[in-house]
Amino acid sequence: MENAIKQTNRTMLTEVINPEKLDLLTLVGDVRGMESLSDDKIKEINDHLLVRSFDELLEKFEPVVYCFFNANNQKVMYQLNKPENIPEEMLSEIPLNRQNEFMGMLMSMIDTKRSEGTINVDFKFDKLTDMISPKKVMDAIRQNRKELQYTYGEYAKLDEEDPKKKDLADKLNVMFEEASANYNNVMAMLPLAIEDTKTRLLLGDGREEKDNTPLALGVLSMGEQGELRVLEAPKVETTSLVTVDDQVNTGLIAALKEDYQALNEESNGYVEALVARTFCPLTSTMESRVDKETEVANYNSYLEFYKESKDAFIKTVKPLIENLLGIWCFFEQYPKKLKGMRPSLLITNVSNELLAKSSNISRLITYLNTVNAKNDFSNTVWYSIMPNVSLDQYSKMKLTRERFKGNSKAEKNNTNSVESLIRILDVFKDYAVQCFFSYEADDSTTFNALATEGIEKYETRCASLIGKPFSEFAIPCLPNFTIIPKDKSGVILDRRMVINDDVVELSKEKEDIMKLWIDGVYVGAAYVAAGIVAAYQCPEYIKDKFGKAKIDMELPGVRFDIEADDHNLVACTTLAKEITGFTNSIKTDINRKNFGFVFSSENAVYKGNNITNIMVYKARNLMTDGSMYEPIYKTQVTTYIERVMRHGTGDFKEDSIVSFFSNNPNSQKSKWLSKRECINAILGKGDDIEYIIDEENGYCTLNITFNGNIKNLEVEINRLSNKA
Repeated sequence: MENAIKQTNRTMLTEVINPEKLDLLTLVGDVRGMESLSDDKIKEINDHLLVRSFDELLEKFEPVVYCFFNANNQKVMYQLNKPENIPEEMLSEIPLNRQNEFMGMLMSMIDTKRSEGTINVDFKFDKLTDMISPKKVMDAIRQNRKELQYTYGEYAKLDEEDPKKKDLADKLNVMFEEASANYNNVMAMLPLAIEDTKTRLLLGDGREEKDNTPLALGVLSMGEQGELRVLEAPKVETTSLVTVDDQVNTGLIAALKEDYQALNEESNGYVEALVARTFCPLTSTMESRVDKETEVANYNSYLEFYKESKDAFIKTVKPLIENLLGIWCFFEQYPKKLKGMRPSLLITNVSNELLAKSSNISRLITYLNTVNAKNDFSNTVWYSIMPNVSLDQYSKMKLTRERFKGNSKAEKNNTNSVESLIRILDVFKDYAVQCFFSYEADDSTTFNALATEGIEKYETRCASLIGKPFSEFAIPCLPNFTIIPKDKSGVILDRRMVINDDVVELSKEKEDIMKLWIDGVYVGAAYVAAGIVAAYQCPEYIKDKFGKAKIDMELPGVRFDIEADDHNLVACTTLAKEITGFTNSIKTDINRKNFGFVFSSENAVYKGNNITNIMVYKARNLMTDGSMYEPIYKTQVTTYIERVMRHGTGDFKEDSIVSFFSNNPNSQKSKWLSKRECINAILGKGDDIEYIIDEENGYCTLNITFNGNIKNLEVEINRLSNKA
């Protein structure tokens, strides 16, 4: 019977990734007069919205930011929604994928921090934030051009008819396509122009320790008195044939210029030469004379524009980037090497506010009625993720005047209201979907904030969600994860150039340092909480973590209690610790009621090894008996038993129910009890299950006893039977 349920970790995310792609509301369509959707419609929804990895998300949704220029204010503009009144030819799309420098920087930061096991106060964030500076962009291109030159050199050596030449031509086509992404876009050319100008004017990377004296090649000699001197070498005219390498480079330069001209209707000589210098530098192309004033003015103009555009870009994309990082963290909790019950994510691609509207909620209900209220469980949604729930901050004292420039609270338009959360939870309870939600991710909801302020503000904000029929399906997750702290998110792009005594140099003045602030990057705790719970549903994951423990490879991890024993030390998150830990008083406060799905950044040791990753401290929902909140596994065990029972008893036939719970060794209850020694048993040690059939009223009550803080828990298993 239980083998009918192959997955217990399908998760729904109510966020917009790309508004130009299809969404759940559009795909479900008008549902008036409909109880459920067709199998073909469910397949279509899965084809568009279901992903099983982060890379599949990037492939299906193609997250992008739109870029255009405003001639009136001479600025570059960015939007996540495609502007409707701007012609296609005036609009550029910037993909937000692994190759995007901002996205790549943040993912590298998470990986590096995890490898080092360093807490935030000790981690050198500035070593990675400069990945978006022009110098680092150029460093990446230098590696690309080395590969381009090598491949073109191998290509040029071969005869035209050589089959290997065609193979290399295919590689070159790909390389040129990647290179053209830079020189076919003025914005992408800016960091190249900045570094190119520095190279030609400063002949180095422009750091203070470099000598900025103009270069004249020379030879070492001794003077009449024996003194050492470096004399400028005379320029020798030569008519000798160019070397093979020069022939190769000449051919490559010609190919690059031709490609640039083909891709740009309004090409110009400066950019054409810049492309050649960038992707195929030759000593012979070095200029002996440059117009210093013009070049310095251009450099400073480029740098200023680059700073302003980067600043605007980051402010625009940061909310979407944080969601993308959250999805990445969700999938990262399940090891890539495992091939078992891999977590899957159904992305609605519509905001929770829109989904919760009375005119739209019926479409969500019809969808869930199709996938969650049938005896086919392949598409059943077990969890949902709702990040960025609004958290009211303490109001600032009203000032008669602002003497000093303080924090201006940015108006956030991507937060989910508690009211919309309640409306969605009211639907989720009918279909047993456990909702992991977290509050808006900023510096007020981090580990640092929790360590100093405690959990009172979270409990207060959850007051309207407690004592409701949906409370057991509401799981508040805290604190949020810090990728870059607000106070360590400065990025030095470069310094302005100046001309002193006819020598070009980088300014040493503080005000000439071009710096932008990312203002912190954070990931909602709901992503990580749902990710680790979805991961440990897989018996292969449990086996990978608890190798020597007794594990049943046929059973999911619905009864796995991450709070029990040393489970949280073994099944850690993949994210590095952020702080040294919570004080004893804060932990006492958390333990007082066992509130929420709480992560901890504690010093811990397991089998002689230091734990350097963040662990789960509590895993509770908002159902309470007045003194304690309920562990989340109890809700899923109840749901799992109900679904197995509904399938195995032919929708709760009385004689089948009796057989289901009989003492026969082949009954489902007997099979579960025989596996109670397993770490992923459905009924663990001290657990039991009994049933009472009320024939007069026509329903059955299950009494499931859990060996935990709450015993003799009565669960109505007919809560969905009237919908089945």
